[in-house]
Amino acid sequence: MSKGTTIKDAIVKFEEKENCKGSDACHVSLIAQYPPIEKMDASLSTLSKCEKLSLSTNCIEKIANLNGLKNLKILSLGRNNIKSLTGLEAVGDTLQELWISYNRIEKLKGVNVLKKLKVLYMSNNEVKDMNELVKLDDLPCLEELVFVGNPLEVAMDAAEYRPKLMEKLKKIKKLDGEVLVREEQEDN
Repeated sequence: MSKGTTIKDAIVKFEEKENCKGSDACHVSLIAQYPPIEKMDASLSTLSKCEKLSLSTNCIEKIANLNGLKNLKILSLGRNNIKSLTGLEAVGDTLQELWISYNRIEKLKGVNVLKKLKVLYMSNNEVKDMNELVKLDDLPCLEELVFVGNPLEVAMDAAEYRPKLMEKLKKIKKLDGEVLVREEQEDN
């Protein structure tokens, strides 16, 4: 089996393709590397001006080494093998969007550090327990959630899914791509 592409090598490829230094780029796309990236290594810290980092469609198992990314607003990690949301502490005060659909996340431990998170795309993961989803209500800025394709949503009766999530997640304004209309909004 071949060794995965390192972050350092992926950045070199990005720099050659985009004809710019990774350290100066606001949007760095390291998606679908061949062979795939397996590990978020310390080379990520060189991307100091990065506001949007795309690492989707690789084989990453763990979120790590985000400490140099002081300007990161959007982190795209969809289609990997990530099982946990731990490792986000370093971007907890800047991250506004986390795109983490099509992974293997079952528990939302670690999500509470994301104080500015507005958008969470986490469809097609492995969340089974409503108590995990309730942790999202602790995020002060969260407005949009995409959650379809998780065992919790699949197991629920379609008619009770949206009302149940609206009841549990009071701040959410958009669920699975649809704007939520709450009763207090209807009264206005």
